[in-house]
Parts: sequence; C-alpha cells; structure tokens
Amino acid sequence: MSTTDPFTLDDLRRILREGSGTDEGTDIDVDIAQTEFKALGYDSLALLETYSRIEREREVSLDEDAMADVRTPGALVDIVNAHLAAHEAPDPKLPGRREPA
Repeated sequence: MSTTDPFTLDDLRRILREGSGTDEGTDIDVDIAQTEFKALGYDSLALLETYSRIEREREVSLDEDAMADVRTPGALVDIVNAHLAAHEAPDPKLPGRREPA
C-alpha cells in the first residue's frame, strides 16, 4: 500500500483490529460508516491509538482539532483523505512553479 492511496473503510477496519481489537458481539465488517465509534465499543484512548497508527502508516499529521469532532468511521475516513490530499498537493512556491495570475 502506498501512502498516496486513498484511505478506505477497510484500511480503518484493519487498523482498529490491529490496535484495539473489537468488542465481543460487535461486527465491524458490516457498513459501519455512520455508526458512532462509541456504539462500536471504541473509547477515546482507542481512537488516539487509531489516529497514531494512521499517522505512522500514512506519513501524515492529522489535525487534532478536526479529530476531536470525529464521531463515525466514515467521518474519520473523509478527514484522513482530506489530509492526504492536502499533503500531496504541490506547493506553488517550489522552484519551477509559477504563481497563479
């Protein structure tokens, strides 16, 4: 997997399992995009571990303020992808780039 590939719900499921596991009786293989993390059995410490794993794996720094408001897996996937896109956007001030007119 490349750090430039889009972050998917399947990526998040894998990271959740590796870092925090799953609660007995909770199936995260179903559509969990709009289910709150709390309902899935993930507390704030589990989410901090998840964010840390995402940052290491994807070589991106996630905005702490934005992460504080994340309630669902779908929202987390969207925020990670937004950070990845911003991280990959070319810097217009790099040599060889012209300022927009």
